[in-house]
Amino acid sequence: MMMQGVYTALVTPFTTNGEVDYERLKKLVEFQLAGGVDGIVPVGTTGESPTLSYEEHMKVVEIVIQTVNKRCQVVAGTGANSTEEALEMTRLAKKAGADASLQVTPYYNKPSQEGLYRHFSEVADKVGLPIVLYNVPGRCGVAIAPETVARLSKNSNVVALKEAGGNVERVSAILELCDLTILSGDDSLTVPMMSVGAKGIISVASNIIPAELKRMTDAALAGNYRTAGDIHRKYYCLFRDLFVESNPIPVKAAMAMKGMIDEVYRLPMCPLSDGGRQVLTAAMHKCGLL
Repeated sequence: MMMQGVYTALVTPFTTNGEVDYERLKKLVEFQLAGGVDGIVPVGTTGESPTLSYEEHMKVVEIVIQTVNKRCQVVAGTGANSTEEALEMTRLAKKAGADASLQVTPYYNKPSQEGLYRHFSEVADKVGLPIVLYNVPGRCGVAIAPETVARLSKNSNVVALKEAGGNVERVSAILELCDLTILSGDDSLTVPMMSVGAKGIISVASNIIPAELKRMTDAALAGNYRTAGDIHRKYYCLFRDLFVESNPIPVKAAMAMKGMIDEVYRLPMCPLSDGGRQVLTAAMHKCGLL
């Protein structure tokens, strides 16, 4: 399975009474497809996976797969800090027709590098669905060491790494050890990471500007870093300010400003502060999105 370009870490919309808005979800998928994205990643961090029930989680995955109908890749968020739970959800995603699964580093229990290797290997080996490793130490408390990534890259079912450690140098460190596909996990680092060998982005900002992110990654893949850099600079303030508070609070607020969704969260996520809203609104205006 080849992965490159822009993959949207899709939000999970809620109705005003707090239920998952499955009809709005379908419309968001169609908006992404119209923008030409290479893939959609439902129920990752941006999809508020920690606050969805098990049943809701899998229904979101199934509806996204059905709506996409093979028009782009679907990488289902099915990671967990329990290997058995990750296996169960990944099996269901495979049955539903996902192209791959996103496997986050086990959080809270902070396994050793050997534990990480065994965890990811179990999911890759026992389910047979391609997996994307997800390194996000800021949320999980532990990073996947480059040497562990290299060990895992020998497994044919490990197809990519989402690198959200905020460190461009890790791309070079990993590619020195193996040739695994690397996707940026931070919009603001997409062009820098691609300049040293990453192949694209699993993006938060593409919830709002999918076509623009597609143009940026296409330009970078073609070696046209002048165009990619121009797009990066135009939207940099948005890339930055979508993280003025914890993701996905700002991106859902931005989408609500544009009438795309209702601005509804589930505790412990709560609405953007007044200060954060001022910062985000200013960035939206500066980018010509409001």
